[in-house]
Amino acid sequence: MFIDEAKIRVKAGDGGNGCMAFRREKFVPRGGPSGGDGGRGGDVLMESSQRHNTLIHFRYNPEHKAQRGEHGMGSNCTGQDGDSIVLQVPVGTALYDAETGELVHDFREPDERIVIARGGRGGRGNQHFATSTHQAPREHELGRAGEERLFRLELKLLADVGLVGYPNAGKSTLISRLSAARPKIADYPFTTLEPNLGVVTVGEEPEQQSFVVADVPGLIEGAHLGAGLGVQFLRHIERTRVLAHLVDVSDGSGRPDPVEDFRTIANELANFSGSSEHPLAKKPTIVVATKIDAANPDKLKKLTAYAKRRKLEFHAISAVTGEGVDALKWALARRVRPE
Repeated sequence: MFIDEAKIRVKAGDGGNGCMAFRREKFVPRGGPSGGDGGRGGDVLMESSQRHNTLIHFRYNPEHKAQRGEHGMGSNCTGQDGDSIVLQVPVGTALYDAETGELVHDFREPDERIVIARGGRGGRGNQHFATSTHQAPREHELGRAGEERLFRLELKLLADVGLVGYPNAGKSTLISRLSAARPKIADYPFTTLEPNLGVVTVGEEPEQQSFVVADVPGLIEGAHLGAGLGVQFLRHIERTRVLAHLVDVSDGSGRPDPVEDFRTIANELANFSGSSEHPLAKKPTIVVATKIDAANPDKLKKLTAYAKRRKLEFHAISAVTGEGVDALKWALARRVRPE
């Protein structure tokens, strides 16, 4: 099951209490204070890991608590520090403070580690309160409470290319043609219910290049208002370098105007972005006419002319026969190639 959102509550360990004790030795009837300090509470840390690709382990286990520090003891013995815990998240996870909405950290690279809740300091034993005029102190400190915080986790997949378009536009078929990914493919809407990733390789060694393509569930008009599957999966293409906007130009789509199809999905992307400065709103886009093996010539001609007018890169493909797929693959490789 693909889970890309979760809420968790974390509690760092409390500090141990300081001890009140006095030396009790033979021939030392009035021994001085010997209360040890309490141990420090354990921290809660979070680390990005490539072992995980979903947040499902937090969905069913939302409470996490570090160990408290042990109390101080006599003979000036300090209590043992509590053990810290490390919570692992997939690379691409954004951590937000659930109460303020503030972004705490964006885990973009593997093995990043931060402290998200600090353990409480241990209390001081009565040995620290002795003075020349107060030689038998009975004062001691309680341990400080560890931090307790509520977080929201949001996973955004790391991919170079994002495939967008109406349901049944051919996104899953294309990613299966480009890569080793094998998503579910069928001739009914919303076959894809969760994002799929595929690694695409072009060229030969030593000039071989690879990039990651993300196929997200199809959008429909009104998706930003919750229609269909909504836009909850669009966060997974926010980090991509380029979008491939797939438009079905066959008669099987049931929609007569491919240009209107393109505009509708582009409008949903804009509404999701909410701002022209949003990364998704400024993403370079390649227009891809799909299913040209069964194309309606008028539809194909109209979409081609529209892309030319808008100065958008255009490709016509059939993921079933393979026509145009290699050209599209190289075009995507050029777009994602590092500067």
